[in-house]
This record gives sequence, C-alpha cells and structure tokens, in this order.
Amino acid sequence: MFGIQPRDLIDDFNPRRRRWSLWTTPPASMPTTSHNIRYRVPRKGHANAYHLSVKFEDLCGFMVEGNVDDVNVLNEVRERMREQGRVWWALEASKGANWYLQPRISSNGGEGMMRVTSLKLSVLTNSVTLKRLIRKGVPPALRPKVWLSVSGAAKKRSTVPETYYDELIRATEGKTTPATHQIDHDLPRTFPCHPWLNSEEGQASLRRVLVGYSFRDSEVGYCQGLNYVAALLLLVMKTEEDAFWMLAVLLENVLVSDCYTDTLTGCHVEQRVFKDLLAKNCPRIAAHLEAMGFDVSLVATEWFLCLFSKTLPSETTLRVWDVLFNEGAKVLFHVALAIFKMREDDLLRIQHIGDVIDVLQTTAHHLYEPDELLTFAFDKIGSMTTNTITKERKKQETVVMAELDQRTRRLNSLKMDA
Repeated sequence: MFGIQPRDLIDDFNPRRRRWSLWTTPPASMPTTSHNIRYRVPRKGHANAYHLSVKFEDLCGFMVEGNVDDVNVLNEVRERMREQGRVWWALEASKGANWYLQPRISSNGGEGMMRVTSLKLSVLTNSVTLKRLIRKGVPPALRPKVWLSVSGAAKKRSTVPETYYDELIRATEGKTTPATHQIDHDLPRTFPCHPWLNSEEGQASLRRVLVGYSFRDSEVGYCQGLNYVAALLLLVMKTEEDAFWMLAVLLENVLVSDCYTDTLTGCHVEQRVFKDLLAKNCPRIAAHLEAMGFDVSLVATEWFLCLFSKTLPSETTLRVWDVLFNEGAKVLFHVALAIFKMREDDLLRIQHIGDVIDVLQTTAHHLYEPDELLTFAFDKIGSMTTNTITKERKKQETVVMAELDQRTRRLNSLKMDA
C-alpha cells in the first residue's frame, strides 16, 4: 500500500462504485444495486429537485435517505478526499512511508509521550504537519494505519503477545454472561441499514470484538452504545483485531474513565462539563434553553456514548474520529458545541423542547459536509485545552459521585421499607 504512486483513493475504498450524473436517472439497463442512487418518485407538487427524496449509498456503504442536495455535497466531499489523498501520497514519497509513525507530543511530558523541548525539529515539524493534515481528513486507505499509530493502539498491542486476541476469543467461546446476553440482543439493531453489518458474517465479527472486550475488562463489560462504535471501527479497520485494539485504546486511554460502566459515571461527568462549556461558549443559547427547561443531555448523551456514530453521516463521523484519535476527547466537546452554534438563530426562536430536539437531530443527520462542521468546531468555538477539560471534569466528578451516592442510599432505603 505504501510508497506507490498516487491513485484514486475513493475508488480503492469502494471499487464497485459507479459514477453517473446526479441529474439523470440511471439507464434502464443498469442493474439496481446498493451502489446506485435510487430516486424515489417525487411527491405531487415537488418541482424543486433539491426536495426530491432519494436513497443512496454513502461513502462507507450505509444505505441512507436524504435529498439531491445531500448527494451533491457527498460528490464534492469525494473529490476533496481524492485531492487530500494526493497530498498524503506526495508526503509519503518525500518524507518516507512511515513519516507519521512517531511519539505523541506533550508540553509537560507523560506516559508514552515526549516533551516538546526534547524533540528534534524534524519530528516537531512532522507533528504540526500531521495535525493539520488530520483535521483536513485522513484518506480511507490510510485510516487503519494512521489511527493505530496516533491513538496509541499500536503501542498498546505491542505490550502483549501477538496471539493475545486469538487466545482471548477462544477463551470466550461458549461462555455466557450478562454482557453476552445484552450483546446478542443488540446485534440485529446495530446499523441494520448496512448490508455487511446486517449479515450473519458481519454480526458474528462484531460479536467477537464486543464479547472479547467484555472479558478483557469485566468492569466495563458491555454498555449499549459500544456496539455502534465497534461496528464503525470494524468497517474502517477491516480486521477484527485492529478494531478490537482501537476499541481498547478508546476506552482505556482516549475517553474519560467510567463512561461505559454500570453507573455511567464518566458519561454523567461529560454531560455536566458540556453544559458548562455551552454556557461559556454559547451563552445566549444556554440561557434560552435553560429558560425553556431543556436539558442538553437529552441529545448529548447519545452523542458522547456513541461518539456521534448514530448522529452524523458516517463519513462526517470518521472525520471527527480522525481528529479524536489524534487530539483526544476534547474534540467531542468542540463538535457538540459546533452543532448547537451552527443553528443558534433557529434555536433562539424555538419555544418548545420537542422542536429543539428536532432541529438538532435534523441538522446533525444532514451534515454531509465535514469541513463545515469542523470549521465551526475549531474556528468558531473558543480554544479548549486538555488541562482545562481535566480540571472541569474533576470538579464535576465530585458532584456526580455525591448524587450517585445519594441515589444509592435512597434506593437502599426503599428496599428496606419494602
């Protein structure tokens, strides 16, 4: 894969994809397959083509429903991805195939990281270049290797025997736990619009990854939401073992701890942090929603548990994950704030909670333009450092733990009374 001539990365990613004009229907001789856009008959009175409802396959193989405008945006995104791919291939030719496989950089050092002051200029230059490139998007053909490197997953895997994953899966065969019961219940509901994930083979592969991790970390076990994250990782990484290690590094290093435990402590902490960040970065929206009695966790809980995989179009989600694996969990706050900020004017006019949810969900589902979202996330939202987020988490963790303790005492009291 590496060190070869630049090529059409999108066609590599989906070699069976055919191109044809968006403004003409497929020829009658063209077979109706999942790789062709299938126009629905427009409803009576719909003369504007941009309002036509269409079913089409997105860049990751999901069958989705949108409008012609969404399809046009996807075509533009596809072309930009080709151009971005040529940049990556050119850098591989000039810097070497593995130029981005480097230690992660920290201003104050840390486990597995190097201090800025100890770095050679060439390494520091590569790091700055890599950050800029990743924000513009990692080509699909390079995502597995880049993600494994920048996330720390490759280093994590290197600390155990090469047979670790295979032995783990063999050890779980035939074993039944509450986690396996829940996984089996959730498998058919995990992205049924994707033909492979909805197949027997796909579900068996996803099950092995989820069950394997539930045995690796029995404290986490399995939590609803992980099925969507692991499924998308499988589509990107191509192999179960790579997807497993990406899931491991997410839960153990990238995200806040206890996000997926029984109490969801970490998720509660993130919701409180997000609410405070919304008040600081979007004060008018926060004040308006508070006056309405709208709790941001009504939408943000799914965003943080599923890492936007159920919310944003798949390619936009992967662009968010490109940055997430390189820059850390603060990226989730940037993106969540951006979705609110993009619809500030509309949200300020709304007077009903249900309308708020509808606007945010509709906006997110049609964000087929990743650059628009990421521009808002990093250019229109104030800067947030990892240290700032960490301090805010510690403050909110005290409150959350006190609330959970009070809830436990109340439940125990009710049991005793019963």
